[in-house]
Amino acid sequence: MKNLTFSSIVLAFCASGAFAQTTHGMDHSGMHMSESQIEGAVHATAVLNAISEGSANVSHDPIPEIGWPGMTMDLPLQAGAQIMGDVAPGDKVTLMLFKGADGMYAIGAIMPN
Repeated sequence: MKNLTFSSIVLAFCASGAFAQTTHGMDHSGMHMSESQIEGAVHATAVLNAISEGSANVSHDPIPEIGWPGMTMDLPLQAGAQIMGDVAPGDKVTLMLFKGADGMYAIGAIMPN
């Protein structure tokens, strides 16, 4: 039983890492980020509630790649974060999240959904 549990945990971690490396069917050609930056992104679907100079308040769906349940939260914007197209409070958006050196996630890009 221990081997089965351990194997299941290892498989779950390996699969989530592989899933996190996909582009999720999104076209990133218009983004001014390096390929390595885009590959390290975690994508999330959310409703944009508010956006200010340094953060965005969003209600996001669960993000299994990083173990987050769906929730409403303030997320910091990375320096140089890209806002693609016209997005306004109330819009459904896709977020590209990046893990910083401090281990915290920040928004690198917001795109209309």
